[in-house]
Parts: sequence; structure tokens; C-alpha cells
Amino acid sequence: MDQKSLRLGQVAVAGGVMKTMSEFIITGGNRLSGDIAVSGGKNAVLPIMAASVMANSPCILHNAPDLIDVRVMSEILRGLGAVVERVDSGRSLYIDPSTLKSSVVDETLVRQVRSSIFLIGPLVAKLGKATVSYPGGCDIGQRPIDQHLKGLSALGVVFEEAHGNIVAQAHKLQGTGIHLDIPSVGATENIMMCAAMVDGVTVIRNAAKEPEIVDLQGFLNAMGARIRGAGTDVIRIEGVRALEGCEHMVMPDRIEVGTLMAAAAITAGDIYITNAVAEHVQAVTSKLREVGATISVPGKGLRVRGPNRRRPTDLKTLPYPGFPTDMQPQMMALLSIAEGTSVISETIFESRFKQAEELGRMGARIRTEGRTAIIKGVPRLSGARVVSSDLRSGASLVLAGLAAEGRTIVSGIENVDRGYEGIERKLAALGAEIIRQE
Repeated sequence: MDQKSLRLGQVAVAGGVMKTMSEFIITGGNRLSGDIAVSGGKNAVLPIMAASVMANSPCILHNAPDLIDVRVMSEILRGLGAVVERVDSGRSLYIDPSTLKSSVVDETLVRQVRSSIFLIGPLVAKLGKATVSYPGGCDIGQRPIDQHLKGLSALGVVFEEAHGNIVAQAHKLQGTGIHLDIPSVGATENIMMCAAMVDGVTVIRNAAKEPEIVDLQGFLNAMGARIRGAGTDVIRIEGVRALEGCEHMVMPDRIEVGTLMAAAAITAGDIYITNAVAEHVQAVTSKLREVGATISVPGKGLRVRGPNRRRPTDLKTLPYPGFPTDMQPQMMALLSIAEGTSVISETIFESRFKQAEELGRMGARIRTEGRTAIIKGVPRLSGARVVSSDLRSGASLVLAGLAAEGRTIVSGIENVDRGYEGIERKLAALGAEIIRQE
């Protein structure tokens, strides 16, 4: 196996498709209990890795999760000429962009990770140009990049399409006012990164408010940028001429926190998540309390005790601080064993109920109508062989397997590995009977 394959771990790259033969084998019925720490945020570290290419000296990212998407992004940065290494016993990423020599992003790798689109803004700001193919990632519905292109165009970036690639050139970059049509997280981050090194002042209105944007602002400011307002709907960026490397602690993964909270609820368990930020998961906390979970905030973490009898609830996914679409599939698994009827309205993605059919194989009673799912709770789920079609649906099937009677086999777990670092080890440490079988 060559060095590239070794760096990508168990994932073999062939024609842009990630392949693995692994599956989770879960014997359900155990109540999970104990203390567990979550990894750094997937959706935080990826744009931060992209932003690092703008620095003139090395960056060190602490609490950087070892995920498939992070490995692929590392390969992309290496292809651009940067040095990327795991340090601090693998817990941190060292990125030296001073050797950057290319603005063309490897097409094969781009098609595996949607966050590669974040490189347009930083590369244009640093090198004056960028070539990126249309990004891949989970198939959960249309995720257009028009807001990215619109915002960067307002700064003076000129785009054209050539051989299926997006070719970006810096024309005359200048800070300006930008109003997003929708509060797109990715577009907000891409514009922030580019504007950090653009002459003048840029003001983004109707900006997304997610905690990951606050984390990106912290990283950019540590490099010497002048940005304020992240976490609100108006962000102001004063462009600077150069950015230097820095050290940064990546925020905890709030979706992993939510998933572990749901694991406690679905198994009637008692879990203490040691480094969770309670403010980041308020919407999830509210819904889990409606289901019957008891949640407290002792010290620097969250304690979740699941109920023996789960109540139904209705929820609607919304941009932060609303209920996150990335937690909707996990809640569907939980509500499938609630005593009554629940309704889920998915307003972010139109194809995010793919787990419903697989949960049905386990005995769940779920009917989907467009962007609405109606869940009639059943007393128990039964183990079955199911397939993960995307990252969060895979997490929902793992949760269902934890609560089900008998054995559940979840295949397609390369999707789960894209966003959860060693999830089977963490669940096993809490008492789950789960193994990875190659």
C-alpha cells in the first residue's frame, strides 16, 4: 500500500469513490452509562483547515478529529503543496502552507468531501486564483453553492466553468456589503475567509449564526484578521494584507454531543459528556426534555438520563439556533419508540428521510410525505440488517441498534466514519455491545 493509501486509513480511493467493507454489529438492550468526551467538531475543523492556507507560517489545530473528511482535506492541502502532519500523539494537526504551490484542487478528492468548496475563498485571497470541481459529500438533497459564488463575486472574484470545474480569478478585490438570500453556513464562512485579506471593509448581512462560524472567526483573528459579529446575523470584516500561523483549539462537535445525548435517551441510560458546551445544543436539549430525558449541566459538561417511557414530540429543523437538521435522523430513531405519534418537518434538505425505510426494517412505523415524517411509536425495535446511506442516517441506525432487541448489522459505515471519530469505541466504553467488523 502506498503512502497516500496509508494516510487515508481504511478508505481506498478509486475513481473518486470511497469504498470499505466494514460494518457495525450491535447487540441491543444495554443501558449506556459513564463519562465520555466528544471529539473536535467536524464542521468546525474543515473550514479552519481551508483558512490555514492563507497563513504565511505554520498553524497547529488542537483537538482536530481523525475523520475520513479530515483525512481527505489533508490530502487536498498536500496536493496544493502544504505540509500536513498529525502531531501531539495524533490529537493535533500541523499545517504549514508556506510551501503552497498550486491553486488547482485535486478533482478526485473534491468529489469526496463537500467542504472542499471552502478553498475557493482562501486560495483566491492568497494566490489570486482557484480551480475546484463541484463538491461531493452526503447525498441528502440539493445543496447549491450559488450563495458562495454570489458573495465572492461581490468581492470582485470572477468565475467561469471549464471542463466541469469552477475556475475563480481575483479581478479587483474590494470589501463591500453583502446580503445573503439565505443564512448559508458555508457561504458565510467562504466570504469571511476571502474578505479577511481583501482591501476595505466587508459587511455580511443575514449571515448564518452557527457556533462553527464563531470558531472560524476566532481562528482567523488569531492569525491577525479583524473580524467581529460572528454568532449574529451581521459580520464585519476589515481586510488585512497578511495573516500568520497560530495555534487554535477546535470546538467540541455539537452534533456528536447531540448524538450521545440521544443515545442516553434511547437506551434509558445515564451519560456524562465531559466537554460539551450546553449553549450549543439548547434546541436538542429542549426536545429531549419533552421526550422525558433529565438533563443537567454539572461542571464543564452535560449529564443526560434517559426515561424508561418516552413521550412523543413534534419538531421542525431550522437554521441555528433552531433544531439542527444534522440531528433530525437521530431524533427519528428515538421517536420511533416513543408512546404516541410524533411529526418531524424537515425544512433544510428535501432528501433527509432516507433512514425511515431502514428503520422500518427494524419495526418502526414511519410514513413520509414530502418534507414531513409521521412517526407512530412502537414498544420496541427488532434487530435487522440495515444500510447507512449518509452520515447522520448512519448515526440514527446505530442508535436504533442500541435500543433494539437482538442483533443489528449496519453496513455503509464509511458514511458514519466521515463525521464520528471512533464512535463504536466510545459507545462500547459506555456499555454498548458494538463491534466493527472488516
